[in-house]
Amino acid sequence: MDLIYANDAAGAYPESWYAATAQELAPFPALEGETRADVCVVGGGYTGLSAALHLAEAGLDVVLLEAQRVGFGASGRNGGQLGSGQRADQVKLEATLGAARARVLWNLAEEAKRLVKDLIARHGIDCHLRPGVALTAASAGDVSELHAYARHLAERYDYHAIETHDRESWHEICPSPAYRGAILDTDAAHLHPLRLSLGLARAARDAGARLHEGSHVRAVTPGAPNVVTTDHGRVRADHVILAANGYLGGLEPSVARRVMPINNFIVATEPLGHRAREVLTRDVAVADARFVVNYFRLSHDGRLLFGGGESYGYRFPKDIRATVSKPMLQVFPQLRGVALEHAWGGTLGITMSRMPYLARVAPSVLSASGYSGHGVGTAIHAGALMARAVQGESAGFDAMAAVPTPAFPGGRRLRSPLLLLAMSWYALRDRLGL
Repeated sequence: MDLIYANDAAGAYPESWYAATAQELAPFPALEGETRADVCVVGGGYTGLSAALHLAEAGLDVVLLEAQRVGFGASGRNGGQLGSGQRADQVKLEATLGAARARVLWNLAEEAKRLVKDLIARHGIDCHLRPGVALTAASAGDVSELHAYARHLAERYDYHAIETHDRESWHEICPSPAYRGAILDTDAAHLHPLRLSLGLARAARDAGARLHEGSHVRAVTPGAPNVVTTDHGRVRADHVILAANGYLGGLEPSVARRVMPINNFIVATEPLGHRAREVLTRDVAVADARFVVNYFRLSHDGRLLFGGGESYGYRFPKDIRATVSKPMLQVFPQLRGVALEHAWGGTLGITMSRMPYLARVAPSVLSASGYSGHGVGTAIHAGALMARAVQGESAGFDAMAAVPTPAFPGGRRLRSPLLLLAMSWYALRDRLGL
């Protein structure tokens, strides 16, 4: 199944609140015929746009190919959270990779966060960037673990941007009966993801990158030069960057074995007006500590944007509102009866380790994907790391590529059923409070 078209119409953004509140760019032309470039970038999300922007700013001739519209995939539909650190926490990384390598990965993650903020400021991207991302817990034991982690970051990494909250102080910020405490990272941030994507596309275009939409890549043939083939054109390039994430499909089997596409869903309520204080009294984003994560924040027009629900097939559920409203009302039962004016789904890539998978899949072909729900900073940074690697500065790329990324068991036919079994088990643990 080709996920690029499985759940969405060709050539159009999904009907999300993000699409309704973003000013679209005029379509970029499809690639027709043959062209030559220094670098061909496959994919027009955060990773590809960042790579194209950084390469074009360095003076290279760049062609970017996107099957749909720039920012069409997860980069234009996600929860909009720019978090600190890697997707796997530092305690886990220290245990699996050692303290020195964990420190390198922390530093790279902080560089990613700074990079996104700098790009937004430097290119004047109006994406409603706001500080503050919280991680909440539903049990006293989980609260203790979160607070211990905040101390760990302060002591080991000199990171002091985290507030710790018990049940009472957190309830003043988030009046939900579902949570007993939280940590709030004031240097993390939240934003409008599609506006960020479109801003990066404008910046890449203005820097001289050649962007093509409606240009579905069918094959990448490594060589000197590499050849990238679409339905109606071909690019000969010295370097290729694969940046399609959950939509990569069978284009590169070595990546597909390690990166699994899954779907995620979000709803946007009607504007809450004065009732917004029943959700959050501070303008911060929130994710919980469940394995099947719920995440939410208030939009700039006073809506609750809430992501959650469980669905592991490649098709979106017929009723996304019903899928997401169940966990939403568990977190905010006081919102029963509030209209859900927008509902949408998206496809992202996850890995077994929950760390991104960066790889040199051929001598002059680089790939980055599998951000596992932590892609706002990590994906944009991965694009920059690949741009540097193309220019011979590969230390950051190599450090990320050295992180072990096991293949999913079962091959392409069995990995989805196996993932369904595993995720269903963890979802049951969440419901039982284990």
